[in-house]
Amino acid sequence: MTSVRPVPRSPLPRIALLAGLVWVAAACGAESGSGKAAQAGSSAWKEPSAYTYTLNSTGGERPLTGTFRVTVRDGKVEHAVGLDEQSRRVVQRSPGIVPTIRGLVKELEQARRDGADTAEAEYANAGYPLRITLDPDANAVDDEARYVISDYTPGRAQHCGEGRI
Repeated sequence: MTSVRPVPRSPLPRIALLAGLVWVAAACGAESGSGKAAQAGSSAWKEPSAYTYTLNSTGGERPLTGTFRVTVRDGKVEHAVGLDEQSRRVVQRSPGIVPTIRGLVKELEQARRDGADTAEAEYANAGYPLRITLDPDANAVDDEARYVISDYTPGRAQHCGEGRI
């Protein structure tokens, strides 16, 4: 009968494989909605002369809360409609407070310059933001803002209901 002796194996191949997997996971994680990947998205998008979008604004004690359908022409909000009770009150009381997408991007950029604890965005492949999360001071209460942009349609802006600005 032949005896088989175990041959000691080097752990280096396993360590190299594990290191490679960690590196790949870290590289993929850097492509999430914050940091340099997110900043690159904001510079890739150029605001068209006309577009419509839906804005859901939540968080904090701020006057801009609710869901809005917004029409933009020549860089200005031409028309905004409140889609829920909160947003209808906003449009009635302060119609000029509803921003363009570019206005939201400027708010994000300013928060980054000011050193906000959170100033993150997720971008669509086309370069416009899908979500913006701001929190100037993580220790403060009710100063955060969350914006979700949906139904973005570039091109000829069409009015969307009542509540004209």
